[in-house]
Amino acid sequence: MKLTPRRKKIFMVAALVFAAVILTGCAIPRDANNQIIYIWNEQVEGYTVRTSFADVMKNENWFNAIFVYPLSAIINKLAPVLSVGGAIALVTIIINAILAVATIKSTIASQQMQLIQPELERIQRKYEGRDDQASKMRQAQEMQALYAKYKINPASVMLVTFIQLPVIMAMYMSVQRSFAVATGSFLGMDLQMTPMSGFQALFKGDTSLIALVLLWIVMGLSQFAAMRIPMIIQQKRAEAEAKKHHRRYEKPKSQNMVMQIYMMGMICVFGLMWPAAMSLYWAISSCVNIVKTLVVQQIIDKQNAAGGAR
Repeated sequence: MKLTPRRKKIFMVAALVFAAVILTGCAIPRDANNQIIYIWNEQVEGYTVRTSFADVMKNENWFNAIFVYPLSAIINKLAPVLSVGGAIALVTIIINAILAVATIKSTIASQQMQLIQPELERIQRKYEGRDDQASKMRQAQEMQALYAKYKINPASVMLVTFIQLPVIMAMYMSVQRSFAVATGSFLGMDLQMTPMSGFQALFKGDTSLIALVLLWIVMGLSQFAAMRIPMIIQQKRAEAEAKKHHRRYEKPKSQNMVMQIYMMGMICVFGLMWPAAMSLYWAISSCVNIVKTLVVQQIIDKQNAAGGAR
């Protein structure tokens, strides 16, 4: 299989996500007894606890101090009021809102890039098999003109991914290190347990942990929807463009579906092994991303309509 620039980017993102999840599993601080070092506002007998930003900075590292400690502290603060699940949900929504504001231009560019994918593939098919320098230059010029038409900077598209990775890492560590999560529950679930524990109990005929299994299923479905909805929007837009120009719609031979299957498989496998608190975070984050996708699409439609009117 020929590695086009687009495929190289896809494989790079997949590799980064894979590496991030693996590394976070190894980075959670543990004490001499191999127990997780929790974050709480006071020392607790039987647990090793970090009580302040300075404590984390001194004994761990800047990433844990700047990102992990505040998130865990906020979850600890909100849990008595909203429950552990409510605290994780609210923190997830706040984080995604901040990311959305900080990366709105890159997010629009990323979603716009998905929407113009059929046109990009049409240009690539036009020059397929033509390796002379003149053809390569014309292909690059046509692609650049398409980017300019929709005001897309391809380099900025990767920004959202690179910003989200450390946030995912921080949240993964935070929900495991929050003392409120470790000692609390949500809808009868111990959020430190894994969905795999629920499946193991279910295979033995014990349904007491079925909520963990259901949470894992909800996480998978919400993630699939978050991946699938942009593709549905992309297809409808391509169909509308084809109808507008009185031509037959041709479904692009895209690798997106294959990539979705790989990503879904990877996330579901990791989801079996990580704490249920992380599954809850991922499910809520996926739902927030669905809303963000729809909102950004409205912005794109208005921008394109305004551009067309001029």
